[in-house]
Amino acid sequence: MCGIAGYFCKNAEHGYQTTLREAIQTLSKRGPDVQNSVTLSPNVGFAHARLSILDVSAAGNQPMQNAEGTFTIIFNGEIFNFRELHQKHLTDVKMHSGSDTEVLLQLYIKMGKACVQHLNGFFAFAIYDHRKGEIFLARDRFGIKPMHIYRDDNQVLFSSELKALFKFPFKKEIDPDTLLLYLQLNYVPGTASMLKHVQKLAPGHMAVIDAKGNLSFERYYSTPYKPGTKVKAAFDYNTAKSKLRRLIEEAVERRLVSDVPLGTFLSGGIDSSIISACAVKHVPDLNTFSLGYKDDPYFDETQYANLVATKLKTKHTVFSVTTDEMFEHIFSVLDYLDEPFADSSAIAVYMLSQKTRQRVTVALSGDGGDELFAGYNKHKAEQNARKHNIVNILLKGSLPVLKLLPQSRHSKFTNLFRQLERYSEGLRLEPAQRYWKWCSLTSPEAALGLLKNTPANNYADAEKRKQMFLNLVTKEGDLNDILFADLNLVLPGDMLTKVDLMSMANSLEVRVPLLDYTVVDFAFTLPVDYKISGGVTKRILKDAFMDVLPEEIFTRPKHGFEVPLLRWMQTGLRSLIEDDLLKKEFIDEQNIFDYRQVEILKQKLFSNNPGDAHATIWSLVVFQYWYKKYLQPDA
Repeated sequence: MCGIAGYFCKNAEHGYQTTLREAIQTLSKRGPDVQNSVTLSPNVGFAHARLSILDVSAAGNQPMQNAEGTFTIIFNGEIFNFRELHQKHLTDVKMHSGSDTEVLLQLYIKMGKACVQHLNGFFAFAIYDHRKGEIFLARDRFGIKPMHIYRDDNQVLFSSELKALFKFPFKKEIDPDTLLLYLQLNYVPGTASMLKHVQKLAPGHMAVIDAKGNLSFERYYSTPYKPGTKVKAAFDYNTAKSKLRRLIEEAVERRLVSDVPLGTFLSGGIDSSIISACAVKHVPDLNTFSLGYKDDPYFDETQYANLVATKLKTKHTVFSVTTDEMFEHIFSVLDYLDEPFADSSAIAVYMLSQKTRQRVTVALSGDGGDELFAGYNKHKAEQNARKHNIVNILLKGSLPVLKLLPQSRHSKFTNLFRQLERYSEGLRLEPAQRYWKWCSLTSPEAALGLLKNTPANNYADAEKRKQMFLNLVTKEGDLNDILFADLNLVLPGDMLTKVDLMSMANSLEVRVPLLDYTVVDFAFTLPVDYKISGGVTKRILKDAFMDVLPEEIFTRPKHGFEVPLLRWMQTGLRSLIEDDLLKKEFIDEQNIFDYRQVEILKQKLFSNNPGDAHATIWSLVVFQYWYKKYLQPDA
């Protein structure tokens, strides 16, 4: 796993050699082993920060050229089928390393852009063709690895993380449409960036920067599902179950290739338990890791992880931490973020990654299982919301009463009241609008109200971006529409961004077998009742591995990877909120937010009925911290 950065500058006299060296140093945590930068032409420069995983010798260092010096590659990720590709397509090519990077480079030389169709892995890479003077860029099918691109009339810049682009000279301006969506979701969705003129290369897409500096995009992969389709079973349930198990086992086996120590995350949930069960068949002394909360039993799930580890006979390590220890890492997380990202569970992922990295360099995780097989509470809620029954009628009419009840995520009953109110509100909406509401932590109206002197008609682009995702949820479709929308919105914007950032902040590579494209493609050929039925979520996934895991984990209540954010805000973070980042003087000077609405949120946060106020406050805190670090004029 690595970090990459590069540029195409139309003004050859300008040159970015020094800037490029500074840029790649900002990515040193992604690649702590070696950082190199090279000027490939008067217009083009590439840089690479390496975390050595396959062929850890100097032969695997990048930027890497072919023997003739006609092509140069920088590559972030892993190609898990690189040996098969070598054997099938490249036996006539003399290799100088045992790395997947060289196989990828040679495959591109032989096939051109068609090479991406053959890749099984996660990746973001750039290849410079010295003869044509053009750069080829590509990103993996589901956006597991990042690629940020800035362009204007004079230059095209690209990098794994935004912090590298900050080193280059261009005007850094906030995109207000992105900010509006961020305030609703707590992350930046789609290909947008918090900065104007910066975008993310879309998952499953490639791009070309031609010899004149023109940038063009092309899609190379689409998930085989069309919104509005009610999938009919191509296999009976037992056949589908067997095939799914085989595909997952093969996906896990592919991801065990490594020349450095490897393990798995094991939360005790279904997904990570399945990944560990598949891995231990090939790695008998498998290391498994989980994070536990010493002083907060409501969030602690290590009892389930221990059950699985005992059943599988893994070398299990529980990193048991106090909430005070976790609190101490908040600023490590905030300092690493180079774009506002306010999923607070990132703090827990950061700590798990930090401690896991002390034992191994590569970890497998269960990300993707909820989105593919309907594992979230919102999926069960959506399935129920589509029923016309007396319970829905009663709950729909009880919204005024539910609004009076105390709500927060931090106890069993207050969280139930919170969920019931959100469910009641959702019953009043059409499926697409309900989907957006249940993905959001702040309503569009409340988010708009937080912004200062900005009429709604200034946000047409935000509405267009939002509508792109809403179009994936049709009245004609079923829950597969919701899962497909999650694959396009929630996974790349939130879940995969979180894992990539927090693992890379600790120089840990995390692999996600459930997002092997063979598994994803098959998942979207399955009818909804194979995934959720009779209130059972992830039905086929559970049934496929029922025989190898403890019975207790199939009936356990689902928890998110939560942190006690509300408690922290009411105690240790209160001064940061009231006397610094959300202080009236700073808000007024900044001239972005309406302080009156911020003050209302703060009052609710510190009341006896905070609801989800802490989630919106956290999105503001994260944004303000980022703004001060990167955009404040006197910073």
